[in-house]
Amino acid sequence: MDIYTNNYVIVAIFLILGVLLPVATVSIVGPLLRPKKPTAEKQTTYESGNIPVGDSWVRFNVKYYIFALMFVIFDVETLFLYPWAVAYKELGLFALVEMAIFITLLVVGLIYAWRKKVLEWN
Repeated sequence: MDIYTNNYVIVAIFLILGVLLPVATVSIVGPLLRPKKPTAEKQTTYESGNIPVGDSWVRFNVKYYIFALMFVIFDVETLFLYPWAVAYKELGLFALVEMAIFITLLVVGLIYAWRKKVLEWN
């Protein structure tokens, strides 16, 4: 077995263990440790100690989801920009061009959302 195949086998083992261990813990150990005493009070929706009134299913306006999605996109952008800014001197011109392309794509997306009036709250 050559070194490249060996590396893939190691990664595959870690992926399998990374999936199986949490699943096994939740499905096998969880039921053994948690108490099995369901009551009517435990099955109700918690509303700050008050008796629940109405249905617990609340529909949110789609505008909240769009704003949340825009926030996540630009929040993840800062996560990508920070390591680049820290290691900028070592990375050189290639990384600068890559980040310029990345920021340009995000700005184009922001302009598109702005022109489609996604960011307006009516």
